[in-house]
Amino acid sequence: MTHETSASGPFALGLLLRQAHWRAAAVMTEAFRPLGIELRHFAVLVVLVDRGPTVQRDLAPATGSDKAGIMRVVDDLERMGLAVRRPVPGDRRVRAVEITPEGRELFDAAQAAAEPLAERLVAHLGPGEAEVLRDLLTRFAYPAESPSSHSID
Repeated sequence: MTHETSASGPFALGLLLRQAHWRAAAVMTEAFRPLGIELRHFAVLVVLVDRGPTVQRDLAPATGSDKAGIMRVVDDLERMGLAVRRPVPGDRRVRAVEITPEGRELFDAAQAAAEPLAERLVAHLGPGEAEVLRDLLTRFAYPAESPSSHSID
């Protein structure tokens, strides 16, 4: 059975992106299962490795999650010893989440476990197409501000 979407349908791109997400998520879930983490945990670890200590409320938009979901993920990461919450100087109500050495070690192991599976995801693409796909998806997910969106006074 082939899985095709009408290229002319108004929601074709959204449906294709959803299918691509499900496929990628299934592969990553397979990679992370032996490590005892889920994709949602890994997403937060990625942000913490890239940005360093990050205010908890900033993790939600950075991972595509909501505030309640991030709170549960950070609770999980703390319980597993992979991250800690620390007070932010000057605002005792705000907590920054920081990856622990154990979290960094697990992040590195997750990267190593995921790499061959991620390569399988794009193995059927031609030379250079994986990079083109990554570039297109990045530009789609994070569109640059268009000059035409500004009003001219």
